[in-house]
Amino acid sequence: MGIEKYSDIISRSRPVSKHEKMSMNDRAAQFAPFAALKGFDEEIEKSSLKGETPQKAVSKAADDE
Repeated sequence: MGIEKYSDIISRSRPVSKHEKMSMNDRAAQFAPFAALKGFDEEIEKSSLKGETPQKAVSKAADDE
């Protein structure tokens, strides 16, 4: 198994996209962080102020739902 497996496509040129090239800012925005767990950060903050561990705070929040 080697390059022979791809001999029919190895010399082809790269396909040209039908879409306009995306700007670096737009591309970076796709990978920007987001809050996957609504309210999670607030629960962690509350628990740290109470002196609880994050695991206990998350457990309590799940029980409240």
